[in-house]
Amino acid sequence: MTAPVAAPDAELTGRRVEELLDRLAGQGDAATVSTAEELVRVLMDFYGAGLTRVMQLVERRTGDAGPRAALLGDALVSSLLVLHDLHPEDAATRIDRALASARSQDAVTVEEFVPETGALRLLESASGGCGCGGGADRSAVEGALSCFAPEVTSVGWETRAVAPEPPLLQISRRPPTVAPAT
Repeated sequence: MTAPVAAPDAELTGRRVEELLDRLAGQGDAATVSTAEELVRVLMDFYGAGLTRVMQLVERRTGDAGPRAALLGDALVSSLLVLHDLHPEDAATRIDRALASARSQDAVTVEEFVPETGALRLLESASGGCGCGGGADRSAVEGALSCFAPEVTSVGWETRAVAPEPPLLQISRRPPTVAPAT
């Protein structure tokens, strides 16, 4: 049995492709740059067609949502589906999925998403002083958003202080007292 291969990070891969194309544009002639960009487009079309087929086969051959849900819940597969405009979920659903994958669904809520600009405003609940740390791992949230909802181009964070819970009121019998002296 072979060990599972570590999946490349979609955000880092996208950045690397951009860096390589920029470097080629800075060093190469216009024809070479055009050929490199066309190569990227041809490969994107090829992989997009393959992913389309995968999604069609999963939907057609399985009667349950298990395989489909597993594909949509995987950050790498999800980012590829979005990249090829094949993801069946809308942006709001994928943003929620990103927050859940970063284990921040309790600490972070979506305040507003503007699809035209890609601006997302998140509301983070600050710790209520319970000593449990509270809050969200912002870099994990932003990384998950880049995979599940790459149309989010900027993230604004707002923090709402959560009032500490009042101390627990213990109601019990009165402690025994010393008998009065006679």
